[in-house]
Order: sequence, then structure tokens, then C-alpha cells
Amino acid sequence: MNKNKLFFVGMMLIFAVVFTACESEGDPKPSSAVQATKAPVASAPVKADGFKEAPMLTKLVGAGTLKPVIERMPVKEDIMVEKVTDEIGKYGGDWKMPWTGPNDRWTVGQPTEEALFRFNKDGSAVEPNVAKGFEVNKDSTEFTIYLRKGMKWSDGMPFTADDVLFYWEHMLTKETFGKKIYDAYYSVDPVTGEKALAKVTKIDDYSFKVVHKFPSVMFLERVAIDNKWFFAPAHFQKTILPEFVGQDKALEIAKKWGFEDVKSFLVATGYYYWVNPQIPTLRAWVAKNDPNSDQFIMERNPYYWKVDSEGNQLPYMDRIVATKVQDPAQRVLGSLAGDYNLLTFDFKDFTVLKENEKKAGFRVMPWTTPTWSSAGIQLNQTTPDPNLRKLFQDIKFREALSVAVDRKEISEIVTNGLGAPVQASVPEGLVGFQKGWSDQWSKFDVNRANQLLDELGLTKRDKNNFRLNADGSDLTITFIEGSTNSATFLELVKKYYQAVGIKMDVKVVDAGTQQELKYSNKIPATTENISLVNVAFRPDTLVPLRVLTPWFGHYGLFTSSNGKEGVKPEGDVALILDYWNKVKSSTSKEEINKWGNEIIKLHQKNQWIIGYAGPTPTLVVASNKMGNIPKDLVFSDEFRSLGHGHPSQFYIKP
Repeated sequence: MNKNKLFFVGMMLIFAVVFTACESEGDPKPSSAVQATKAPVASAPVKADGFKEAPMLTKLVGAGTLKPVIERMPVKEDIMVEKVTDEIGKYGGDWKMPWTGPNDRWTVGQPTEEALFRFNKDGSAVEPNVAKGFEVNKDSTEFTIYLRKGMKWSDGMPFTADDVLFYWEHMLTKETFGKKIYDAYYSVDPVTGEKALAKVTKIDDYSFKVVHKFPSVMFLERVAIDNKWFFAPAHFQKTILPEFVGQDKALEIAKKWGFEDVKSFLVATGYYYWVNPQIPTLRAWVAKNDPNSDQFIMERNPYYWKVDSEGNQLPYMDRIVATKVQDPAQRVLGSLAGDYNLLTFDFKDFTVLKENEKKAGFRVMPWTTPTWSSAGIQLNQTTPDPNLRKLFQDIKFREALSVAVDRKEISEIVTNGLGAPVQASVPEGLVGFQKGWSDQWSKFDVNRANQLLDELGLTKRDKNNFRLNADGSDLTITFIEGSTNSATFLELVKKYYQAVGIKMDVKVVDAGTQQELKYSNKIPATTENISLVNVAFRPDTLVPLRVLTPWFGHYGLFTSSNGKEGVKPEGDVALILDYWNKVKSSTSKEEINKWGNEIIKLHQKNQWIIGYAGPTPTLVVASNKMGNIPKDLVFSDEFRSLGHGHPSQFYIKP
């Protein structure tokens, strides 16, 4: 058994347990909710009668500038008790990490995120987080969600159901922050395919109801991914939204914040709010300074609503300190020098990190990733260039680019041999695994590649022996990258493409520009990966529901705009959307898995994502002085990456 297969044994065991558990008890679990279900507070009782707090807060209480801890928390029975990984931690210290600036906001965003519902450790179901609990009726059309009485925003203002209703009525459904209404809030008629938007109503200050017209079995899982917060500080948003202050005043405020227009201002304050120190939050740490600074600081939230089992208010660490870096190499060098105490790396840095583990005083922990490959490409099926679009949409062209590359060399050089020389596919052990898929178009065969390219009419050559389009025009595949992380891989790919006459170019832009190019459909090709635990949980990268993943480009815009913009999906891409509607309208987990599997099979058939090396883990590198860092979790966007380890209970040893 090779190293890659050994690595995935762990993943197989995890998900075998997860989905066996889901299927083995007859009626679905509360997360699939086909029976009336009630979920209580997901926490253990607090042992201590009183509550303790960090020394820095005790000083503020003593000085009279902060209320006592008991007055800052929810009522005792509604306080969430966070389980610690190893032991009760100690207060103090900074979580030191690198980032590239405000456009790198997810580096601090994911670990600090507090969702209404979050996934449990093995990913088999969701559990209450900001929410205290929930009830679901028998046909999964009505979800009653309970909040924590006495919970407060970071500025001390009450957090209530009004903040949920305000977000729903004045932000999400009015798309003030640049996002379409999330797919989670639509249910689908299993007979006609009709889509209906849910209704959200307030019951009282600490409960609200979401009612669907048709069954929505996966609603809570989808909310835990699509719309994790599902709330906003109404008292703050009322001071900036044009609906309340007028368009002129909103523009005036936006310019004071450094924005040229209201639209970009509302995106920054309504969606990427956590990097703005002016905006109240429910997170464990709150922004304290300008994110454009050389060091961005987040400081503990005095009103944080979680404790450990001894009654210590979390978080343990005082601050998050994100230091701006320009060169990705600084991340490795800074870790070796002790400048950072907890961060993540791709597996390409495994050797240098492992060799310096003892000397630098840190430990390297591989977290499983549900990725389809560690070195692969995506070709935009809706790229504006008509010649490229025709080629990219032709399965022969994709096969040619696949077999033109020696995966064994890619595996050895890019992944140190730990990513098997296989095709991009669902890894064994995950929902959607298809036997034999990993071998599809994986054999290195230059003759086959040339044959396919000739059959496509790409027989004309320029003076440098590069193939020209059938009409004699230049044929160049341009890869747009948001960093230099894939430089080695792309140089190898370029060598192999050139060997069969395909000219390739690489352009590196900053992460913010890359996002803008993605949304404007100006990324012909890229190395962005596919990573998902279950298509039913997170369809966005496989189903064109919105602009997100380069391979489907503006097919996603067509869906999210209800056909007003973008490119109309046809053929198998349209069929994917049909199957997704069947997933949405399913009334049982068995139906959901059936139609989800059909979506996966279409991806196997078409191979829109081409992989040259199999998955590798994400490396979590933690200082030996950092405690309560889990060693064996799944690192995925659905679970919020490092956030899946529940960072409020991370601590620094004295």
C-alpha cells in the first residue's frame, strides 16, 4: 500500500462511521429531520457555580469600565459550554499568524466564525452553536430555532431574534451585501420542480420560525454552509444602510470609511464585517485596528458567550495578531524563526517543516482533506473567447490535456510522492466515490494526446511549432493565479503542453484581483481545487448555482440571476441542475444520496476538473507551547478549516 492510500485509510474509517451511523437507525437523524425532532443546547453543564474571566477583563471590571462577567453572559442555562481537546487552558498570549492583508480576510475569518449551526466533529450532522436548539416537524417544512436568552453583541447590546429578522428582511432578501439569496432558503416541489422561497417569522425575542412550502430535509446542513451567521447587528446596520439613512448619507459614510461607492461599502460591512473594528460581532475575538496595517489585531470579546466546563469564559488567548507578508516563503521562514505559533500549509512544505520540527519547537499535524486532487486544473467552460470555449467544451480536448502530462513526475516533484499519480476524482471513503474513476485518462500517452488534438482540427502550427486554432489564430491557454503557490506545478504542466504543441501562459495577480476576474468571467484556466465532503452539503463547486468555481464560470451567474445574466447551461451542465433540484426536493436521505451520486457521475463522465496528482493533507503547524490543538480533524471549507478545532479553547502554555 502506497503512502497516499495509507493516508486515506483514516479518511475511509471516518466517513464509513459517519454514513453508516446515518443510514443504520431506520428513521433519519435530527439533521435529516423526517420525524418531529427537537435538539437541545449542545453543551455539558458547568461545574463551577460562578464564572471566571481573563485577567485583562478583570482589570477593566475593577476600573469600572466593564460590567462583571455574570452580567455580560447569557442566562446560566443558555451559556454554551465548549469542550476542550485535552485540558482546561490558561489565559493570555497571542495567536500569531501571517496573512497578506485585507483581501486575505478568510485567514482570520474562518477560525473566528460563529455560525448559527456548525458541523459536529465527524461531520455527520449539525449541532447548535449561536442557536440554542431547534425543532423540526415531521415533513421537514417547519424549523423552529431557539436563541440564547441574554446573549449580547461585542458592544454589549442584546442579541435577539430581531437581529435575525432584520438580516433576513433588510439585508439578505434585498441583497444589500452583494450576495444572491442562498439556495438553502429555497425548497423544491418534487413533482413540478417549482422553487419556493422560505418564510421567516419571529415567535418571540429568542425564537423564530423558518417555513418551507415543500420538504427541505437538508435545510440546517445547508444553512450551516450557505449562510452560517444568518443574523446581523440591526442597531449598527440601521446607521449605514441606504434604506434607513438615505442614499446620499450612505455614500457620505462610505467615503468616510475609505470607499468610493455604496455598493462596495455594503459588501465590506455586510459580508466581510469581521475585519472592521466598528462593527459588533458574536465572535471570540473582535477587530481592533485598521486591517490595512502591517499588523492586524483582533482582541478578545468581553461578551463572548461560551465557557469551559470549569466556568472560565472563553477565549483563552487574548489576541490574534496577523502580520502582513508579501512572499509566501515568509510563512515557512517565519515558522522556522518562531514568528508564528499556529498556521496551515500545503503538503509541498512537508519536508522542510518536518526536518525542522524539533529545532524550531513546533509540531506538524496532518489534517485530512476531502480534495479531488493536489495538483490539477480547471478550464472555464464559459470563457468569452469563442475558440477557447469550443475547445474547453470538447471532451477530446480535455482528454488530450490529461494524457499529455506525466503524472508520476508531477507526483514526485510537486507532492514528494504522497499524492498518487491519479485523475481528479472523489477519494475512496467519501460519499460519491466511483470505482475506477481515479484511473480515467491518467496514463501518460503523448501519441494519444497528439491524435486527439489533430482530430480537433488543431493541425496548423506557427513558426515556433505551437498549434493554432482551426481558423489560424493564436491558441494560448492563460492560467490566472492568485499566488505563486502553484508555480512549480505549472512549469511542469507547461513543459508537457508545449511538447504536444499547446502554448500556455501564466499570470499571477493578487487575491482580490483574482476574485474580481472570477466574477467577471475573465479566468480562462486556473489551478483552483475541488474540495467537498458531500455534494448534498456543499454543491457550489460542482453545481453552477452562483459564480464561484472557474470551471463553470458564468453558468453560475445565469442560475443566480434567474436567467437575466450569464450563460445558459446546456447538455450535462443543465442536467446537473436538474439533478440538484431532485436533491433539494428529496424527502429522505436515500433519495438525497441517489441524486447526489448522479451529479458525481456526470463529473466523472465529463472530467471538467483535470487532476494530475491525488489528494494530500493540510499541514497544521503549531508551536509546542500551543495547547488543545486537535490532531486528527477533517480540514475543509464546510467545517471552516481551523475553525473546526474550535479555536476559542486553544491556549498558550506558560
